[in-house]
Amino acid sequence: MTSSRRLRAARTALVGGIAAGSLLLLAGPASAHVSVQPGTAEKGGYSTISVKVPNEKDNASTVKLELSLDPKHPLASVMPQAVPGWEVKVEKTKLDKPLQVHGKTIEEAVSKVTWTGGKIEPGQFQQFPLSVGQLPTDTDELVFKALQTYSDDDVVRWIDASTPGGHEAEHPAPVLKLVAKGSTAGAGDHHDDKNDKAAGDKAGKGSEAGTAAAEKSSGSDTTARVLGVVGIVVGVAGAVFGVVAGRRRSAA
Repeated sequence: MTSSRRLRAARTALVGGIAAGSLLLLAGPASAHVSVQPGTAEKGGYSTISVKVPNEKDNASTVKLELSLDPKHPLASVMPQAVPGWEVKVEKTKLDKPLQVHGKTIEEAVSKVTWTGGKIEPGQFQQFPLSVGQLPTDTDELVFKALQTYSDDDVVRWIDASTPGGHEAEHPAPVLKLVAKGSTAGAGDHHDDKNDKAAGDKAGKGSEAGTAAAEKSSGSDTTARVLGVVGIVVGVAGAVFGVVAGRRRSAA
C-alpha cells in the first residue's frame, strides 16, 4: 500500500470514529424529555406518579415547571408531594359537568400545578411527585402539557401530540398510559383508596418507585454519552496509528 493510500485510510478511520461517537452523544439528550414516571397506571384507581424534568442545557438552570392537566378527563384528587427547595401552587377550575366520586359531587378540579423557587442545574434532573385519582375508565391515556422555564428566560413547551406510528414529536407532551385493572402492563403505584387522604398518605411510597425509574433512565443517558466519547477516542487512536505506521513503512 502506498503512503497516499495509507493516509486516506487513516483519514477515513478518523472521520468514521468521530461520526460514530457524535451519534452516540446525541442519543442521550434526544431521550431527555419531560415525562411521567412510571408511564402506566390502572384505570379507575389512584396512583402516585412523578413528573421527571431533566435539564437539557449546559449554561442555564431550570427554575420553573408548569403542568397542565388533561381538561377532557378531570381528576377529583391531585395532591403534590413537597419537594425540598421548591414552592408549589395548585390551581382549580370549575367543571362544566360535576363529577360523582364515592357519593360526593365534585364541582371543581385541579387544572394546573406550578413549581417555582428551586433550581435544576445542568446535567441534573428533578422529580415532582403527585398523587392522582380517581383515574378515568373511558380513555387509554392522560395527556399532560408542561412548560419548562430556564434561568435565561427560555421556555420549552412540552405540548406536542404524539402521532401513532409516526416520528416522535420534537417536544412531546408527557403521557400517562392507562391500563385495565390487574393488567401486567400497569407499572404504577396504584391503590383503591376510598378518600383523598388515604391517597395522599401513600405519596411517599410512589415517589420512591418513580425515583428508581428516573435513575434508570438517567443512567441510560449517561451510558450513551460515555459510549460516544469512547467512539471518538477509538477513532482518533486508529487514525494516529495509521499515520504513524504509514510513515514508518515509507521510511523503511
